[in-house]
Amino acid sequence: MTEKLPGVKHIIAMSSGKGGVGKSTASVNLALALSQLGFKTGLSDVDIFGPSVPVMLGLQNAERPLMTADQRLVPLEKYGLKIMSMALLVDAESPAIFRGPMVTKFLQQFILGVAWGELDYLVLDLPPGTGDTQLSLAQSIPLSGAIILTTPQDVSLNVARRGLRMFEKVRVPILGIIENMSGWTCEKCGHHSDIFGAGGGRQMSEELHVPYLGSIPIDPQIVSGGDRGEPIVLSLPNSEVSKAYVAIANQLIDQLSETSTLSQLGAF
Repeated sequence: MTEKLPGVKHIIAMSSGKGGVGKSTASVNLALALSQLGFKTGLSDVDIFGPSVPVMLGLQNAERPLMTADQRLVPLEKYGLKIMSMALLVDAESPAIFRGPMVTKFLQQFILGVAWGELDYLVLDLPPGTGDTQLSLAQSIPLSGAIILTTPQDVSLNVARRGLRMFEKVRVPILGIIENMSGWTCEKCGHHSDIFGAGGGRQMSEELHVPYLGSIPIDPQIVSGGDRGEPIVLSLPNSEVSKAYVAIANQLIDQLSETSTLSQLGAF
């Protein structure tokens, strides 16, 4: 699975059928959770039309990446992560204007054209949607599996199902479903409100027979931390949100470890 990217053990795609469900925030915090658990982790922001990972990591004013002698990009490093993004190569207000074939080429460049070195996990923050871009990426990158991120509301769930089916058609394993924005609890009175509905992600996982990795509650600190460049997994490690991401990371570690073991046994 990793022949095209030597040194990288597992490549995990974070996908959502539609935008606005918190995919980039989830990608950043999941990557940091994996790193906090002691694993060498990279994060590639391949949403070239709306790259937001550098802002969430406080890298919006960083120097541009260098190139190796063999013309590969050198990832920046922050909080123990190796990071690459279109936003690190262009001015903040410069629009990315590319036709379809060019989009796929750039996506591959931010994964295969980067000198990642030795990594246990490389998390890909994919563009939203289920079109040609995502399909080409799934077919050209040696993915260990995909995570489907959704919110509890029906419109998000319906689109997430299509994204999941796309990965299944190109034989990319589904590592599981994460339900984001899964309810809010008032800090002052303790009242819980399911603003976007409840249980949709778990129900979808049961219907489609894929793992349910967990739910991420709504917390204003997620937004404020991301805006400051201090993701909640680092700034508030004891919060319910951070604990949820660490639990999801542990599930992924167990899944991929078991898969690797079975693959090795099958080779004999």
